[in-house]
Amino acid sequence: MIPIEALEPFIADLAGVRQDPVYHGEGDALAHTRLVMERMAEQPSFLALDADDRQMLLAAAALHDLGKARCTVWEDGRWIAPGHSAAGAKMVRELLMTRLGLAGTPEKTRLREAVCLLVRWHMRPLHIFERDDPALALRQMASAGELTPVFTLEKLAVLAEADIRGRVCSDRAARLEDIALFRALAEEAGCLQRPFPYPDHCSRWADMTGRAAAPGQRVYDPAWGTVIMVSGLPGTGKDTYIENHYGGLPTVSLDAVRKELGAAPGDGGGAVVREAREQARTLLREKRPFVFNATNLSLANRGRWMDLFHRYGAAVRIEYLETGWDERARRNLSRADSVPESAVAHMLRSFEPPLLTEAEEVDWICV
Repeated sequence: MIPIEALEPFIADLAGVRQDPVYHGEGDALAHTRLVMERMAEQPSFLALDADDRQMLLAAAALHDLGKARCTVWEDGRWIAPGHSAAGAKMVRELLMTRLGLAGTPEKTRLREAVCLLVRWHMRPLHIFERDDPALALRQMASAGELTPVFTLEKLAVLAEADIRGRVCSDRAARLEDIALFRALAEEAGCLQRPFPYPDHCSRWADMTGRAAAPGQRVYDPAWGTVIMVSGLPGTGKDTYIENHYGGLPTVSLDAVRKELGAAPGDGGGAVVREAREQARTLLREKRPFVFNATNLSLANRGRWMDLFHRYGAAVRIEYLETGWDERARRNLSRADSVPESAVAHMLRSFEPPLLTEAEEVDWICV
């Protein structure tokens, strides 16, 4: 559970954050947040949920616009907050992990990430029909529920509805109609209340990447083998995990390459990356499964390596490792080559756990 009262000091940062009065006649971002929470508590769709889900959604409502504190700017005669949803999700993750202790167990990780997904995607129901393939976009979002079952598109719609009802604006009826259409399309696509039921991970990956003729189609797996990409903050225990679970596989490790080259811990410079990529290419050319060991914390960083692995015909399984925040710090500081905690804090600000839109298989593992 996330106690709403514990969020109050962070919500207070929204006081005085300006909004465009055309869309937010209710006032600043704090006034809007208060109204969203009030309107949500009145919605029949919210009241129909169980107590834990209601508590999670209230936390998401409280935090959904946290990114506006960082992103709001005056541009071309109006207040805008570009990218506030993505920035807010990262801010919420940092807050929940480091200040409220939501890390290190499957239940805590899933709850935290469900809230972060709701914050990240709270505007999506209003714009789903702008996508080239709206039904595919819905299945892609809903697939997150395989990793955190407490997240569903229905709950996203509940938050989006409260967000609109918590505004003073002239287009409220039209926006509520957008959300109703979002719900109807997700229901038709078979993923409103749960992820789409793919027959296997190959079929899911083919659909996620737009290669399936139909979403439920079974497809041939063309991969010759699998690269295991391990992801996690410094001090999580990646080396120990790999030794215990994949000791028989070769490993391409950025830490090992740094030691070979005499680079500093955490150095991700060109020479380190070039050597690691060459080691990976050698194994890929030989069609040998291996483990790729690095922090792999952001979507962009993982994507660069994923492109390489897929280009050589390998499948990829991402295993994201997590432990409690204090335990992670203890393990990191006990290492001979520990990464400064100031650098870890910087990493956390760009961290995004992997989703099933990135690789054939993804798992979140608490160690």
